[in-house]
Amino acid sequence: MRKGEATRHSVLEHALACCSRIGLSSLSIGRLADQLGMSKSGLFAHFKSKEALQLQVLERAAEEFLDDVVRPAFREPDGEPRIRRLFHNWVEWTRTNRHPGGCPFVQFSFELDDQPGPLRDQLLRQQRGWMDILAEAAGRAVRQGHFRDDLDQKQFAHDLQSLMLGYHYSARLMRSRDARSRVEQSFESLIQQAKE
Repeated sequence: MRKGEATRHSVLEHALACCSRIGLSSLSIGRLADQLGMSKSGLFAHFKSKEALQLQVLERAAEEFLDDVVRPAFREPDGEPRIRRLFHNWVEWTRTNRHPGGCPFVQFSFELDDQPGPLRDQLLRQQRGWMDILAEAAGRAVRQGHFRDDLDQKQFAHDLQSLMLGYHYSARLMRSRDARSRVEQSFESLIQQAKE
């Protein structure tokens, strides 16, 4: 990685960690420059505008999620094993608190849900892509004979997403000690329903 790329990567990592707590709208080139001990002009040379920086933070979050959750799961066989690995990786993504504010997509979803524009559009594309991955994984489980033939794959994806949002709320906000065991129990029920 060249020096400029390494600097950009480091800046985006720091920016993403900040945004997981304070949100994308509170991020600015000036604030980031102060935190990193860089000049505003140097940082501006990398990102050109606040919105460009914010969009790249969204992209960095998506890359991390793919690296931590999705790509390792796709090393598992099609069907139920892959869905189980996606679920496990997703729980770990939230549990390990890689970012101080927890899952950045939860933060960004609440922040941007009523804010039309390029940031919301990009987040929406990312989240639709994720739901498509979950629905496709369920479809592959059907084709492998792991799930019943008439399974509504989009509903399965919706229900799994809902479980994980509930887990994030329970684990992060409520600090519930049984958040993990409860989401695992709910996941097992969802898997069983997909088979019956």
